[in-house]
Amino acid sequence: MRQGKVGPVEHLSSGAVERHASGRLTIATSGQGFTDFTEAVADFVRGSGIRDGLATVFCRHTSASLTIQENADPDVRTDLMTALDGLAPRNAGYVHGAEGPDDMPAHIRTLVTDSGLSIPLVAGRLALGTWQGIYLIEHRDRPHRREVVLSVIGA
Repeated sequence: MRQGKVGPVEHLSSGAVERHASGRLTIATSGQGFTDFTEAVADFVRGSGIRDGLATVFCRHTSASLTIQENADPDVRTDLMTALDGLAPRNAGYVHGAEGPDDMPAHIRTLVTDSGLSIPLVAGRLALGTWQGIYLIEHRDRPHRREVVLSVIGA
């Protein structure tokens, strides 16, 4: 098997006094799908005054999740929802069904996506790639209000 080459690490910043900021964000969803909240996280980072460090984003729910995904072509999000539907379809005979046929598939979808993200901060900005956005993925069919906890640490 061939291996790739790893280049030298580019040093972007170094030791300063660490600071911390935290907050909560409520995201209203309209049912199953992706909600882009990149700008809300970027605004929080700017307001923190922290220039270099790490932002963490955490979803406080088990039937919604977070992802960093392409933000240019909405067809990507459509195809991702189709893939999640195939992975964890509704009405598949799950034992847990007290909250309706969309609940257990929502838990499975959260299991394979994520409830938390870590994003480096460089020069006061989220170090996302050109086509990356931060999304909450609502896995339930009806609208919800989802709480996301934000934390930034750095200098």
